[in-house]
Amino acid sequence: MMIEIDNKVVSSEILEQRFCCNLPRCLGKCCVHGDSGAPLTPNEALTLEQILDKVKPYMTPQGIATVQEQGVALTDSDGDLVTPLNDGKECAFTVFENGIATCAIEKAWNNGIVDFRKPISCHLYPIRVKEYSTFTAINYHQWDVCAPARELGEQIDLPVYRFLKDAIIRAYGKEFYGQLEDAAKLLSLRTE
Repeated sequence: MMIEIDNKVVSSEILEQRFCCNLPRCLGKCCVHGDSGAPLTPNEALTLEQILDKVKPYMTPQGIATVQEQGVALTDSDGDLVTPLNDGKECAFTVFENGIATCAIEKAWNNGIVDFRKPISCHLYPIRVKEYSTFTAINYHQWDVCAPARELGEQIDLPVYRFLKDAIIRAYGKEFYGQLEDAAKLLSLRTE
Protein backbone atom coordinates (compact mmCIF):
# COMPACT_ATOMS: atom_id res chain seq x y z
CA MET A 1 0.00 0.00 0.00
CA MET A 2 1.16 3.53 -0.75
CA ILE A 3 0.48 6.67 1.28
CA GLU A 4 0.47 10.09 -0.34
CA ILE A 5 1.77 13.07 1.63
CA ASP A 6 2.05 16.29 -0.38
CA ASN A 7 3.91 15.29 -3.57
CA LYS A 8 5.49 12.25 -1.92
CA VAL A 9 4.30 8.66 -2.30
CA VAL A 10 5.43 6.62 0.70
CA SER A 11 5.47 2.83 0.88
CA SER A 12 3.49 1.58 3.88
CA GLU A 13 6.41 -0.79 4.57
CA ILE A 14 8.24 2.20 6.07
CA LEU A 15 5.51 2.31 8.72
CA GLU A 16 5.00 -1.43 9.09
CA GLN A 17 8.48 -3.00 8.90
CA ARG A 18 10.87 -3.03 11.85
CA PHE A 19 14.53 -1.96 11.64
CA CYS A 20 17.42 -0.91 13.88
CA CYS A 21 21.05 -0.96 12.72
CA ASN A 22 23.03 -3.62 14.54
CA LEU A 23 26.64 -2.71 13.72
CA PRO A 24 28.26 -5.38 15.92
CA ARG A 25 26.46 -8.01 13.81
CA CYS A 26 26.38 -6.50 10.31
CA LEU A 27 29.79 -4.76 10.60
CA GLY A 28 28.58 -1.83 8.47
CA LYS A 29 28.46 -3.91 5.29
CA CYS A 30 26.21 -1.34 3.61
CA CYS A 31 29.32 0.88 3.25
CA VAL A 32 31.27 -2.00 1.70
CA HIS A 33 28.92 -4.05 -0.50
CA GLY A 34 27.10 -2.91 -3.58
CA ASP A 35 27.78 -1.99 -7.18
CA SER A 36 28.28 1.75 -6.63
CA GLY A 37 29.13 4.27 -3.97
CA ALA A 38 26.61 6.27 -1.97
CA PRO A 39 24.09 8.18 -4.11
CA LEU A 40 24.69 11.94 -3.97
CA THR A 41 22.78 15.04 -4.95
CA PRO A 42 24.71 17.65 -6.97
CA ASN A 43 24.65 19.94 -3.89
CA GLU A 44 26.11 17.16 -1.73
CA ALA A 45 28.93 16.62 -4.23
CA LEU A 46 29.70 20.35 -4.06
CA THR A 47 29.61 20.26 -0.25
CA LEU A 48 31.99 17.28 -0.19
CA GLU A 49 34.41 19.22 -2.41
CA GLN A 50 34.25 22.16 0.00
CA ILE A 51 34.79 20.13 3.19
CA LEU A 52 37.20 17.52 1.83
CA ASP A 53 40.29 18.98 3.51
CA LYS A 54 38.51 18.84 6.89
CA VAL A 55 37.36 15.23 6.31
CA LYS A 56 40.72 13.90 5.04
CA PRO A 57 42.21 13.46 8.54
CA TYR A 58 39.43 10.92 9.22
CA MET A 59 39.89 9.02 5.94
CA THR A 60 42.16 6.09 5.14
CA PRO A 61 45.19 6.68 2.91
CA GLN A 62 43.50 4.54 0.26
CA GLY A 63 40.31 6.60 0.48
CA ILE A 64 42.27 9.83 0.10
CA ALA A 65 44.12 8.42 -2.94
CA THR A 66 40.81 7.30 -4.50
CA VAL A 67 39.24 10.73 -4.05
CA GLN A 68 42.37 12.49 -5.37
CA GLU A 69 42.27 10.26 -8.45
CA GLN A 70 38.50 10.13 -9.10
CA GLY A 71 37.08 13.13 -7.26
CA VAL A 72 34.48 13.12 -4.46
CA ALA A 73 31.74 12.10 -6.90
CA LEU A 74 31.39 10.31 -10.19
CA THR A 75 28.61 9.05 -12.43
CA ASP A 76 28.00 5.30 -12.17
CA SER A 77 26.81 2.90 -14.90
CA ASP A 78 23.16 3.79 -14.13
CA GLY A 79 23.86 7.48 -14.66
CA ASP A 80 23.62 8.30 -10.94
CA LEU A 81 25.99 10.61 -9.07
CA VAL A 82 27.78 8.55 -6.39
CA THR A 83 30.84 8.52 -4.14
CA PRO A 84 33.85 6.64 -5.57
CA LEU A 85 34.83 3.17 -4.39
CA ASN A 86 38.23 1.96 -3.20
CA ASP A 87 39.27 -0.70 -5.75
CA GLY A 88 35.61 -1.34 -6.56
CA LYS A 89 34.88 -2.27 -2.92
CA GLU A 90 33.97 0.07 -0.06
CA CYS A 91 33.04 3.74 -0.34
CA ALA A 92 36.15 5.92 -0.38
CA PHE A 93 34.89 7.65 2.80
CA THR A 94 34.68 4.35 4.72
CA VAL A 95 36.92 3.81 7.71
CA PHE A 96 37.15 0.67 9.83
CA GLU A 97 37.13 0.58 13.62
CA ASN A 98 37.37 -2.80 15.31
CA GLY A 99 36.32 -4.43 12.05
CA ILE A 100 33.22 -2.24 11.69
CA ALA A 101 32.82 0.04 8.68
CA THR A 102 31.91 3.62 9.58
CA CYS A 103 31.93 6.96 7.75
CA ALA A 104 34.80 9.47 7.82
CA ILE A 105 32.38 12.28 6.96
CA GLU A 106 30.16 11.43 9.92
CA LYS A 107 33.18 11.15 12.21
CA ALA A 108 34.18 14.70 11.25
CA TRP A 109 30.56 15.80 11.85
CA ASN A 110 30.44 14.04 15.25
CA ASN A 111 33.60 15.92 16.24
CA GLY A 112 32.12 19.27 15.21
CA ILE A 113 34.61 19.74 12.37
CA VAL A 114 31.99 19.97 9.57
CA ASP A 115 28.29 20.84 9.40
CA PHE A 116 27.48 18.11 6.86
CA ARG A 117 26.62 14.80 8.53
CA LYS A 118 26.82 12.42 5.54
CA PRO A 119 24.96 11.95 2.25
CA ILE A 120 21.21 11.90 2.83
CA SER A 121 20.99 8.58 0.96
CA CYS A 122 23.17 7.01 3.68
CA HIS A 123 21.33 8.74 6.52
CA LEU A 124 17.93 7.60 5.19
CA TYR A 125 18.90 3.97 4.54
CA PRO A 126 16.94 1.54 4.36
CA ILE A 127 14.72 4.13 2.70
CA ARG A 128 15.46 4.68 -0.97
CA VAL A 129 14.17 7.80 -2.72
CA LYS A 130 13.39 8.14 -6.42
CA GLU A 131 12.51 11.52 -7.92
CA TYR A 132 9.96 11.62 -10.73
CA SER A 133 8.72 14.67 -12.62
CA THR A 134 5.52 15.03 -10.56
CA PHE A 135 6.23 13.17 -7.32
CA THR A 136 8.87 11.63 -5.06
CA ALA A 137 8.72 7.88 -4.35
CA ILE A 138 9.89 6.91 -0.85
CA ASN A 139 10.39 3.16 -0.58
CA TYR A 140 11.72 0.61 1.87
CA HIS A 141 14.75 -1.30 0.54
CA GLN A 142 15.31 -4.77 1.95
CA TRP A 143 18.91 -5.96 1.57
CA ASP A 144 20.30 -9.24 2.89
CA VAL A 145 23.24 -7.49 4.62
CA CYS A 146 20.66 -5.78 6.87
CA ALA A 147 19.10 -8.98 8.22
CA PRO A 148 20.57 -8.25 11.71
CA ALA A 149 18.91 -4.81 11.64
CA ARG A 150 15.53 -6.33 10.82
CA GLU A 151 15.94 -8.90 13.60
CA LEU A 152 16.87 -6.24 16.17
CA GLY A 153 14.07 -3.97 14.96
CA GLU A 154 11.58 -6.81 15.52
CA GLN A 155 13.01 -7.54 18.98
CA ILE A 156 12.63 -3.94 20.15
CA ASP A 157 9.52 -3.23 18.02
CA LEU A 158 11.03 -0.22 16.23
CA PRO A 159 9.38 0.76 12.92
CA VAL A 160 11.64 1.95 10.08
CA TYR A 161 10.24 5.49 10.19
CA ARG A 162 10.95 5.85 13.92
CA PHE A 163 14.48 4.48 13.54
CA LEU A 164 15.03 7.11 10.83
CA LYS A 165 13.30 10.02 12.58
CA ASP A 166 16.33 12.35 12.47
CA ALA A 167 17.09 11.50 8.84
CA ILE A 168 13.47 11.95 7.73
CA ILE A 169 13.24 15.31 9.50
CA ARG A 170 16.57 16.33 7.94
CA ALA A 171 15.29 15.39 4.47
CA TYR A 172 11.63 16.46 4.62
CA GLY A 173 11.00 18.43 7.81
CA LYS A 174 9.14 17.96 11.10
CA GLU A 175 5.70 18.46 9.57
CA PHE A 176 6.25 15.61 7.11
CA TYR A 177 7.48 13.35 9.93
CA GLY A 178 4.36 14.22 11.96
CA GLN A 179 2.20 13.25 8.99
CA LEU A 180 4.04 9.93 8.82
CA GLU A 181 3.27 9.33 12.49
CA ASP A 182 -0.40 10.12 11.86
CA ALA A 183 -0.46 7.71 8.91
CA ALA A 184 1.12 4.98 11.07
CA LYS A 185 -1.60 5.46 13.72
CA LEU A 186 -4.34 5.23 11.11
CA LEU A 187 -2.74 2.17 9.55
CA SER A 188 -2.51 0.42 12.93
CA LEU A 189 -6.21 1.13 13.57
CA ARG A 190 -7.10 -0.46 10.22
CA THR A 191 -5.15 -3.64 11.02
CA GLU A 192 -6.55 -4.11 14.54
